[in-house]
This record gives sequence, C-alpha cells and structure tokens, in this order.
Amino acid sequence: MTTHAVLILNDVRATDVGALNRSVVSGSDADDIDNGNVFFLDSVGTSSSALEVWTAEIPVTGSLIGLWMAASPEVNTTVDGSYQYRGLNQDPRNFYNIGGKVFDAVKLVEGDVITLTSDALDSSTEAAFANATTAVYTFTWGAAVVADAMCLRYLATTYISIGSGAIDSQRVEAYKFEVLNN
Repeated sequence: MTTHAVLILNDVRATDVGALNRSVVSGSDADDIDNGNVFFLDSVGTSSSALEVWTAEIPVTGSLIGLWMAASPEVNTTVDGSYQYRGLNQDPRNFYNIGGKVFDAVKLVEGDVITLTSDALDSSTEAAFANATTAVYTFTWGAAVVADAMCLRYLATTYISIGSGAIDSQRVEAYKFEVLNN
C-alpha cells in the first residue's frame, strides 16, 4: 500500500492569520502533492471557477526560503475514469492533493509546531533537523541547519492515531518539529 504524508498543525500562526493561507494548484498536473510537502509559489492566476489561485512549484536553488506547505482537509477522493468520489476512504494516509486541482496551503513561520509522518521526509532515520532541499517536495534529515533553506528542528518522535474502525488502536509513527526559519 502506498501511503502519503499525514500532517498535524499543532500550533501555527496560520490558524489565526489569513495572510498565511492560500489556495494553490500544482504547477504540473502530473505532480500530486501530499499534505506536509513544501513548495514555492510562482505566480497568481485563476483555475476553473477559482478567481485567485497560486501556482505551486517544486523547490529549486534560490527558492528554499519562504516556502509554503500543503495543508488541506483530508477528504479522500477516489477517481474512477472521469468520475470523482469524495469521502469513501477515511484513512488520512491515503489522502493526497491531486495534481491540477486546487488545494489549501499554509506558510509556516518561526516558532510554529507541526507533526509529520515519515512520508514527508527523505527517510525515517531521525536527525537534529529537517531541511527543505532542491528538486523534491519533501524534507531531508540533517545534522545541521542548511543556510537559506526552510528548516525544522526535531523535537520528539510521537504517534498519530488513525481511526480505522478496528477494536485495537492504529498508530502511525510521526515526528514533532518546530519551525526554525522559513
């Protein structure tokens, strides 16, 4: 089973500041974006009925600071040909933002606290920091802060409970971070 990143916005300013929230569409219809993935906003335009939608592009050299993070409500969409069905599967590990469709993004600022599953990181090998890198939407674990890049400071390993409807608990390992710079 392919799983996708799960994001919890524990304590972020974007909850209270509207300017830190945007409607976004992937710059490439082929790029599906998980919650917790980061990107830079290239330009503002329109997308079907949406009047103001920003275009998300994969981070490149020189655009690793001031990044935005996908943070849509996790209502899964099942695609069958030209039909789309929402809400059939409640597992957030199956959720991703479909390329070419509008989704929600937040801009994290210094001091914000988030929790991410390992699908938003280059591996499950913990290090002191997680840094944005070029050519990928995910973070890379590192022993030091990368200059001029969005950086998260590792706080703790934790778990996210996934409501599967089973009698026993379903927990997924996750990592709690504080935003150091963006």
